Amino acid sequence: MNYILFDGEVRNSLLPFTFTRPVADIRIGILTIREKWEKYLNTPTSTKTEKYLSKKYPMINSSANILLNASFCPTKELVSIILNLKKNEAVFKEDLLIAYFTDDAEQKVDFSDYKKINFQGDLLKVANTWDIFSDNGIALQQDFDMITKGRQSAPISSTNQLIKPENIFLEEGAKVEYSILNATEGPIYLGKNSEIMEGNLIRGAFALCEKAVVKMGAKIYGPTTIGPYGKVCGEINNSVIFGYSSKGHDGYLGNSVLGEWCNIGADSNNSNLKNNYAKVRLWNYATERFEHTGLQFCGLMMGDHSKTAINTMFNTGTVIGVNANIYVPGFPRNFIPSFSWGGASGFTTYLPKKAYEAAEVMMARRGVVFDEQEAEILNQVFELTKQYRNY
Repeated sequence: MNYILFDGEVRNSLLPFTFTRPVADIRIGILTIREKWEKYLNTPTSTKTEKYLSKKYPMINSSANILLNASFCPTKELVSIILNLKKNEAVFKEDLLIAYFTDDAEQKVDFSDYKKINFQGDLLKVANTWDIFSDNGIALQQDFDMITKGRQSAPISSTNQLIKPENIFLEEGAKVEYSILNATEGPIYLGKNSEIMEGNLIRGAFALCEKAVVKMGAKIYGPTTIGPYGKVCGEINNSVIFGYSSKGHDGYLGNSVLGEWCNIGADSNNSNLKNNYAKVRLWNYATERFEHTGLQFCGLMMGDHSKTAINTMFNTGTVIGVNANIYVPGFPRNFIPSFSWGGASGFTTYLPKKAYEAAEVMMARRGVVFDEQEAEILNQVFELTKQYRNY
């Protein structure tokens, strides 16, 4: 069987993160949504997404396909139904499409001709940017249970103080010394060859993915995820940082999501609570206005390749697009379009050529090549976001 993950109706509500990736490649918990499906299905998947992303994330079409709505995270019960799907059958949760069988993934489907299977169980659906951190604890526990089932953790050094050690799991090559790990409120997972340096205070739920690093003296409150090759320090609370991004110095990050290849300058801080304790509104690309999140705590949403200088400050509920560079004192506005350069005193357009020069250097430091494929995606993002740059 050929399995294809499609973006679904929520793609625009997950911008800026889906400017540069399909919905399937959003990280929540320990794994990306794609990685979760592939572990449950025990097979690779391909992607049905925007045309400009399809070169990097191609779709494989066959004579027997099951298309999966990537905004849903899999469960054992759901996967057992999907594995038994037949031609002209589809799975729904109420009126939301989860999966369907088709002999041509390119063809538009009329579901009035399908047998509809109604899934009754609980499912985690990532429908908004803030769901990524709000539901990170649920996803992290689910991933932890799946990944560690029937396995034994690598040894944990006796220099550490452990609370509920049965909820702590280290993969091969993971290192932690002279730190306090408290897994009472949720599991703690250290990926392959990751490292927690000396003198750190970690409260679960917490995931440190492959080759990621927590530098000395950090205070991390769960549920928090640091993606592969990430580097963090300072104070972090209930946040998700995608792969290859750095918050490597003191400063506060709370109730936030950072994309890939981001860098937060030293002593930068975000607010996650309004002074009047009101519920937070957040910029929504789908509606092109600020929408109520229903949350009292909501911090910073930052797209790929965006960066801040030292001592940068962000208001509650700030959304930053792709390839923004914020560097002047004061609080910038709480929606910063992609390819913006400046800060509280105003912005200019961050020209792609300059942005790509910085990306090439940053990626090379991690042994990753900034190639023509990446440039083409970012060129498209530049064009798609022109309407938001009034400068």
